[in-house]
Amino acid sequence: QVQLVESGGGSVQAGGSLRLSCAVSGVTYSRYKWYCFGWFRQAPGKEREGVASIYTGGSSTFYDDSVKGRFTISLDNTKNTLYLQMNSLKPEDTAMYYCAAHYSQCLATMERQNYNLWGQGTQVTVSS
Repeated sequence: QVQLVESGGGSVQAGGSLRLSCAVSGVTYSRYKWYCFGWFRQAPGKEREGVASIYTGGSSTFYDDSVKGRFTISLDNTKNTLYLQMNSLKPEDTAMYYCAAHYSQCLATMERQNYNLWGQGTQVTVSS
């Protein structure tokens, strides 16, 4: 049974940085490359949106235009951890951030319905 647990959220001023982590359990080392892992976020009153995704089987990463050049997604399967490095944070990045996964290659569209595994979320608040 695959489980995802996020950590690393917090409060930061605009221009600052945070690194989110997602502890992955239930995936063997050799099978990581067949999973698409992603980060989503949801601000109050808004839809949950895809931020970044990674598929190591195809060496592919995808980013929403709003975070390109500022956020970096990475996967360390030796540590069973997915990361989201967030730099140059803006107040509009304030949201609950979720780690997600599904067993197949990533799609650039990062649609929520494609992901069937979810963490509980970690809050990120960016003040101006």
